[in-house]
Amino acid sequence: MQGLQTNYLTPTGREEAWRFTPLARMGGLHDGTVVRSGESSLFLRTGLTSGVTFAQVAPDAIAPFSQSDDAVVLHARSEVTAISHLSIDKGITLAEPIYLGRKSVAGEYSRIKISLGVNAHAKVILENSGSTILGEDLEMELGAGASLTFISLQEWSADTVYSARHHAILDRDASLESIVVTLGGSLVRILPTVEFRGEGASVSLNGVYFASAGQHQEHRLHVDHLVPRAKSRVNYKGALTGDKAHTVWIGDVFIRAAAEGTDTYELNRNLLLSDGARADSVPNLEIETGEIVGAGHASTTGRFDDEQLFYLMSRGIESDDARRLVVRGFFAEIIGHIGAEDIQERLMTHIDTELSRVGA
Repeated sequence: MQGLQTNYLTPTGREEAWRFTPLARMGGLHDGTVVRSGESSLFLRTGLTSGVTFAQVAPDAIAPFSQSDDAVVLHARSEVTAISHLSIDKGITLAEPIYLGRKSVAGEYSRIKISLGVNAHAKVILENSGSTILGEDLEMELGAGASLTFISLQEWSADTVYSARHHAILDRDASLESIVVTLGGSLVRILPTVEFRGEGASVSLNGVYFASAGQHQEHRLHVDHLVPRAKSRVNYKGALTGDKAHTVWIGDVFIRAAAEGTDTYELNRNLLLSDGARADSVPNLEIETGEIVGAGHASTTGRFDDEQLFYLMSRGIESDDARRLVVRGFFAEIIGHIGAEDIQERLMTHIDTELSRVGA
């Protein structure tokens, strides 16, 4: 089977990649003991136009996936016999988004491939909801000059465990805008990773996450600048409230010796809304060449801006409403890029509901 790898060890929690993850809550995804339902949770919500196909294919029927040493991904590759393949032909420009949805299943490993041909342009929205234990291997491959907006919404039920790698491969002059929204689930662990294969390519990786009491949300990004004159921007924002709410953001950017002319910057901001919540934020930048346009990173974690609250309350807005407005404003920059008003309002309503429930 293409992509099959079995020479891996079960994580113990001592590894750097797993040191923040509560393995006891992984539902067996990391060691292969998850009880699987035997069915796929993924389905296509919308119809397809000419030049676009969505089918279940054998692993050896498409280009091999990139290498990965993540235990969940390797289990998925050893056990999944059919890959969900969304293919968009070269030169196709889609006026409307493609929606992928989920149904509840007991447990599952999943593999998804999104392929864009040369100069193809599309938006794909993956709406994750329901109750499940799911390990996912998702890869996006963009041909030369192609552009993709990929939106991944985690609105899982409170008992869900989701661990996934979202890997993007970009050829020459291709561009990707990724928006990851994580609001639900018991444990959510996502690895957005980027591999530049052609000069002039660019990525914009954006994300928002909101963790309430007991939730663990982890986003581990890795951007690999392999070629010259590529550009990357990373902007993730998180808010936390409630006892033992825990978020982890890791931002790794690697600029290799051959990647002259690289332009990169990553930012992570966290807003603590109550005591008992914890946000870990670790930006990393490794540079092997001095011939770059720019490279930098920033990370902040703090509480409400008292001046903002005072400004709103001085104009007659109640304290709780003022706090909700501040949180809405904090997230609006990224959620506003989704470009679908119904989804944007649904996400904001979810955040408002959580804030009201905990009295933040």
